[in-house]
Amino acid sequence: MDLGFSFCGISKAEFLEEEAPRFERWLKNNFHSDMKYLEKNFDKRMDPRKLVEGARSVISLMYNYYPEKTIALEDEYKVSKYAYSKEDYHFIIKRKLTTFVDRIKKEIGNLEGRSFVDSAPVHERAWAKKAGLGWIGKNSLLINKQKGSFFFLAELISDMDLEADGPIKDYCGTCTRCMDACPTQAIPIPYIVDASRCISYFTIEMKGEIPVEMKGKFENWIFGCDICQDVCPWNRFSTKNTDPAFEYSDIFFQMKKSDWEELTEEAFHTFFKNSALKRSKFHGIKRNVLFHKKLS
Repeated sequence: MDLGFSFCGISKAEFLEEEAPRFERWLKNNFHSDMKYLEKNFDKRMDPRKLVEGARSVISLMYNYYPEKTIALEDEYKVSKYAYSKEDYHFIIKRKLTTFVDRIKKEIGNLEGRSFVDSAPVHERAWAKKAGLGWIGKNSLLINKQKGSFFFLAELISDMDLEADGPIKDYCGTCTRCMDACPTQAIPIPYIVDASRCISYFTIEMKGEIPVEMKGKFENWIFGCDICQDVCPWNRFSTKNTDPAFEYSDIFFQMKKSDWEELTEEAFHTFFKNSALKRSKFHGIKRNVLFHKKLS
């Protein structure tokens, strides 16, 4: 569609019977590490009717963020592809969802509901799976058979009574490339990610110091990690995002190791004032860079 979304699917707003016990076991095993916010609002996370009054349908959308080129070079510090844009993706997609909802209202009249972009207790991957947009891979990410997994997910939970799409089968088969490639063994068993060993968790979500036992295992990642996606065979079908709204920041392609190491707080706020890197904040990025620098 002209808003830049690659896929759209519909599921009935109901309790996630299959996902609920899996998520509960994941929490009990402490695979969420210190991300305690994931323990809250379990009922709302598993049932959108408790999150949005009168909800009858969940519309799931996928937005491609695969870039034209990558900065993940072996000898340089690496940033996850989803953060390459000048503006944080939350704001970009939220505006697109607002336009999407306005168009629906023009066609059918008023509707009640809420839109979400990686926000609130919404189990995005589970809803995208139910809507047939893909399957949950062994790396726990949603994989689309036509375009791979480099996507943002968004939802519109509304009172519209729509015909639901069905889920599709799992096409991971016997492949374990994502599990084998993870340098910190963050995927101990298929479909389970242990956040307490995940590079993305350490470089973005973790507030304290990175454990010393992880030294030498990050492969120069300083914000996020794309390893389990880069090795996935289905991502050979990924296509470049050409949406002008998702404009890539040249600074990522200009920064060398020394630039990251000498980065000041003032420069950080100048270069990345609207970037997703703000999630780690300046001190988080400096911590990550220093963690690598101590190894050299």
